[in-house]
Amino acid sequence: MSEKNREGKRTAREKLAVEREKQRSADKRRRTLIVGGAVVAVLGLAAVIGVVAANAGKDDDSEASGPVVAPSGAQGKDGLAIPVGKDSAKSTLTVWEDFRCPACKSFETAYRPVIHELTNAGQLKAEYHLVTLIDGNMRGTGSRNAANAAACAQDAGKFPAYHDVLFDNQPPEADDAYADNGKLIELAGQVDGLDTPAFRACVEDGKHNGWVAKSHQAFDKADFSGTPTVLFDGKNIYQDRTMTPAKLKQMVQEANQG
Repeated sequence: MSEKNREGKRTAREKLAVEREKQRSADKRRRTLIVGGAVVAVLGLAAVIGVVAANAGKDDDSEASGPVVAPSGAQGKDGLAIPVGKDSAKSTLTVWEDFRCPACKSFETAYRPVIHELTNAGQLKAEYHLVTLIDGNMRGTGSRNAANAAACAQDAGKFPAYHDVLFDNQPPEADDAYADNGKLIELAGQVDGLDTPAFRACVEDGKHNGWVAKSHQAFDKADFSGTPTVLFDGKNIYQDRTMTPAKLKQMVQEANQG
């Protein structure tokens, strides 16, 4: 074979190799575009699903508490306070509490006897606002469920006694035992006449969950530092380190003399 023919065949092979490389490059780009498009499509679908799920979650959160049904006899702005004592009392003690809150139990243990004494004597009116601070901090629904059950007890005219039972039997802060409605109904057995079909239905249906949520929203808007928050005639007294049950009693008695 002549040198010219060999050179021609070599040139043809080189051209063929170049064309094949171009074809492989084109195929590779096409596959990349297809895969990339598929990934974009999947990510886009995932984003849509994520948005839908997020929105669904928001809808669930906004509607999960249900309608706002205040318990019987609730008073104050938006009917968010459960009153104990006579409306004619000259002094008012406003208490914001969470049934899962250990500090609230400590307050109740120390101050309950004098509060009962003064409300029973008609010298003091106590207004209880129920919040769900620990549910948010520790997770769970025990604060809400217990507050709903307490509101159900208010419907039955048994709030003060059941309120005390809930604090007397308060589980450890991290134990969401009050999320169990069965436990709340069981504790109602310690209050004469409370464990009725109406009370059970109220607890199990979460009748006052929406009201509890609204009460907690009011707590947030008030920008209180925590629970318990205790106001005497509008003044925060629980932050006063010199405050004692005896001092509170003296303050109430002086107000009644004035």
